[in-house]
Amino acid sequence: MKHLLVKWDSMLLKVCGMRDKNNVTDLLEVGPNYIGFIFFEKSKRHVTEFPDVQIPETIKKVGVFVNETQDVVLEKVRNYQLNAVQLHGDESVEYCKKLKAECSSRIEIFKAFSVDESFDFKRTEPYNAVCDAFVFDTKGEDRGGNGVKFNWELLSDYSGTTPYLLSGGIGLEDIELLKKFVQTSAADKCMGVDVNSGFEMKPGLKKIEELKQFKEILP
Repeated sequence: MKHLLVKWDSMLLKVCGMRDKNNVTDLLEVGPNYIGFIFFEKSKRHVTEFPDVQIPETIKKVGVFVNETQDVVLEKVRNYQLNAVQLHGDESVEYCKKLKAECSSRIEIFKAFSVDESFDFKRTEPYNAVCDAFVFDTKGEDRGGNGVKFNWELLSDYSGTTPYLLSGGIGLEDIELLKKFVQTSAADKCMGVDVNSGFEMKPGLKKIEELKQFKEILP
């Protein structure tokens, strides 16, 4: 498939795990490219009531789901005018294909993969035709939001054509690491970073000032 995002002058920023109305309002001043809302009951950042905030069209709303039925995903897309769907479970290629067919062409489909030393990047290949982007996160106890980085050097084994977001415990203190990473061939398809727990006061509540600093110096 033709991917929606092909070239980036600088890394895109996705801030995930948002749910507090005032916190979301403050985050709009930071101007991330994506804001993520988690629709997974077992998550500490589960959205029980979608924040009633007018989010500008320049910021895309992402719904995060884990092994959810397609009917529920499509309902959330319609109800909250989501711009992207992030699948953080064991969703099959066929699931992604059917979801893509049911969604409007403007809806981006992200597929997350949990990476550790034993991860085989060939697993991503069948998803190239049905996903707009991947999310490479750290394999841990929870489905994301573990607050731990994986070894980014592993991404040198990724030879796919689908762009990806780098995720997993990234915080303000990692700026220098990110600057070094973007100079490597492993970052050729890295379209940006997906941050969450590394900028939290508590689950679902972000440190806005740190995010402002991060956005300003993001390579």
